[in-house]
Amino acid sequence: MKLHELRPPEGARKKRKRKGRGISAGQGKTAGRGTKGQGARAGGGKGPYFEGGQLPLVRRLPYKRGFTNIWKVVYTPVNLDRLDGFAAGAEVSPRTLAEAGIIKRADEMVVILGQGELDRPLTVKAHRFSASARAKIEAAGGVAEDLPLREKWVRVKKGG
Repeated sequence: MKLHELRPPEGARKKRKRKGRGISAGQGKTAGRGTKGQGARAGGGKGPYFEGGQLPLVRRLPYKRGFTNIWKVVYTPVNLDRLDGFAAGAEVSPRTLAEAGIIKRADEMVVILGQGELDRPLTVKAHRFSASARAKIEAAGGVAEDLPLREKWVRVKKGG
């Protein structure tokens, strides 16, 4: 087989309908548009909003209030009781949390929350800590390190 011999299988490519090209073509004369009226004209037909005079769906639904804050930073919460699987003295970071299956991806912003107890010293690196979580980590002899918020997650106002 050579490159010039390549062909799609029979019936894989369908020829387009050439509408309005004479009666023998099968789609001649009115070209499938019927006779006269709004649908037969160029640019005719109702818009997607129009439902025959019935109140359109978008007007029947309740009005959506508020707005979406495009500057919002979304954190993935991790409670202290989820850190039980780490050995004493281990470093806990978004990467190690992702490897342990506690969070989905290593590039997520992580906040450590204080639910549960910690009985071993750990070096915990996260983007944010609740006050109770920080206190419990330090009480267990560990270290709570804040990771910097990267440009990827926080948009900075330009020219200010």
